[in-house]
Amino acid sequence: MKHLFVLFLLPLQLLAQTATFADYKKYPFPSELCAAPKGERIAWAFDEQGKRNVYVAEGSNYTPRKLTNFTKDDGQDITNLSITDDGNRVVFVRGGEHGGNWETGLPVNPTSEAQAFKMQVASIPFAGGDVKYFGEGDEPCVSPDSKKVAYLKLGQVWMSHIDSSGGGKNLFTTRGTVSDLEWNGDGSVLLFAVRRNDHSLIGIFNEKEKTIKWIAPSFNHDGSPHFSMDGKRLVFVRRPGTGGSPDSLLVKKHQPWQICVADIATNKANTIYTAPKTFRGSVPSTHGGTNLHWAAGDKIVFLSYQDGEPHLYSVSADGGKPLLLTPGNFMCEHITLSSDKKFLTFSANAGLSALDIERRHACIVSVDKADMRVFTNGKGVEWTPVLTNSDKTAAFIAATTSQAPLPAIKNLEDESPVKFLGLDLVPKAFSNQKFVTPQQVIFTSADGVTVHADLFMPEGATAKNAAIVYVHGGPPRQMLLGWHYSDYYSNAYASNQYLASLGFVVLSVNYRLGIGYGYEFHQAEKSSLNGASEYLDIKAAGEWLQKQNYVDASKIGIYGGSYGGYLTAMALAHDSKIFSAGVDIHGVHDWGIARGLMTEFDGKTEKAPDYDKAIQTAWESSPVSAMKTWTSPVLLIHADDDRNVRFNQTTDLIQRLEKQGVTYETLMIPDDTHHWFKWENAVRVYGAVADYFVKKFR
Repeated sequence: MKHLFVLFLLPLQLLAQTATFADYKKYPFPSELCAAPKGERIAWAFDEQGKRNVYVAEGSNYTPRKLTNFTKDDGQDITNLSITDDGNRVVFVRGGEHGGNWETGLPVNPTSEAQAFKMQVASIPFAGGDVKYFGEGDEPCVSPDSKKVAYLKLGQVWMSHIDSSGGGKNLFTTRGTVSDLEWNGDGSVLLFAVRRNDHSLIGIFNEKEKTIKWIAPSFNHDGSPHFSMDGKRLVFVRRPGTGGSPDSLLVKKHQPWQICVADIATNKANTIYTAPKTFRGSVPSTHGGTNLHWAAGDKIVFLSYQDGEPHLYSVSADGGKPLLLTPGNFMCEHITLSSDKKFLTFSANAGLSALDIERRHACIVSVDKADMRVFTNGKGVEWTPVLTNSDKTAAFIAATTSQAPLPAIKNLEDESPVKFLGLDLVPKAFSNQKFVTPQQVIFTSADGVTVHADLFMPEGATAKNAAIVYVHGGPPRQMLLGWHYSDYYSNAYASNQYLASLGFVVLSVNYRLGIGYGYEFHQAEKSSLNGASEYLDIKAAGEWLQKQNYVDASKIGIYGGSYGGYLTAMALAHDSKIFSAGVDIHGVHDWGIARGLMTEFDGKTEKAPDYDKAIQTAWESSPVSAMKTWTSPVLLIHADDDRNVRFNQTTDLIQRLEKQGVTYETLMIPDDTHHWFKWENAVRVYGAVADYFVKKFR
């Protein structure tokens, strides 16, 4: 009778549950959406249960067509996708780890092959045919005549004919690490930037003459160069070079930058814009950084946080007062300049509803006037818009609370609805699952900061439910009221939906340091290793759940990955009385070691004036400093080819948990990275999260 009585206490959702997390993960995920400069052709990368391929479509029906045929869940990502100017070929990079903090050019090998696939640049006819690999490399740049491709290999520039296979040649060699390739209008000159540790240069390579010309060389860091439309001038960002006396580590500082325009013939550069000397005027730290472009009418467009939100601005190439193109309380990201350079398309947390602050919608604005228009209003989420069909049609990626991301199109000349592409490619095992609609929640932290969160309520929940706080990573991220535009956070959204299907209340917290709520929230005071003020938001989330009459206050768990793993560990170390169990996925646990703070001034006579205090503050901001109050059980998950958080952050924590006598479990994934490139590994990880909470709370 005892076992029967326990059984009837279980929520009906769990008793009826037959799906696994794998069923919630069987959606195809699109990325890298791009459009041909002319016509109605688009391409994107599609991850279908780990099998990543290039898909294309063209007007007027835009029916998806699979272009490549990679058939294994082998973890080889597809990035840097583009369509040649003539529309005849698709160029892309296969392999590598583009989201890592180090070793991004090394092979990714989550299937533990004896010989790992090396990151390579490739092309394939738009009409279909064989994939041709140019050779190892990254960041391809196709010439305007669509006949040749420049790309980077080991920090140097190589080139191949668009139809060749394995025949790339070194175009030139220079000191430092090259980036930011761009051809001029006739494809005779290649623009580039090169970083040389304490300074960076802008150069142009004349292919016919085999010469390099340095543009307005200085002792600064110059980068993000772009040609003018006539190819006679170029624009770039200038930041101070490295050096100077060590400054305070605990005091926030303005990060200065300028926009310069150089005349190639005279090799003279003029500063046309100097960012305000305020914190908000610092180098923007959201998607794409400064997002600098040379647009039509000799307008220079860029992004700045100077008015408190990451907005788009336009200024004359000859200088003058910048024009704010996108006024309002929202952020701009995923910014693209149209092929005719007259418009900017982007996504923003803006729209007709107050809830749009927790979404993304597709937008367009002219480069010379503030005529911004949101063209995908509604309850969905849309991002990475690009223009096709002579700017009459927009392609983008779209999702809803229940429809996972798919490519979509919309006619910009009428009020026609969004048309999803590839609905027939979504497996029935995924489509048959039930999804709850996340609800906006707003609460206040102990120090008065307003915090937004997304609440996933189990269907039909009436009793006291176990609850789980989800903490995103980054930390410059924002979780949304719908599927996320990042594959990593689409995993999290699927996981939160799955947990809700098991009967858990899930609260996904948009804590300070995240994006979408203004500069002061994004660049919070005394945060991270300088005081961990953002943890107050996580604690407040747990306390908010404790007060809800549908939550069992004794059964509140917490989980997150990366920075979310760090904050999960902080919660368990400082507030085990609130958080009774947790899952820490590749989290940071000791800031002094993770940021190299302990060795930053080794061999130097001068040290930062507050170095000792900074060391102590970083320690106190680390979970390992509070091990004596960590009592709640934890599951630790980490892959040992992680290129974002060192694996030893978890091995070190395990030894400390052992000494403290804390109950813990582990899941180690050999050979995968921070981003779970192997689909089966992502399924295993998030399935383990759910199983752990079921075991602890049921």
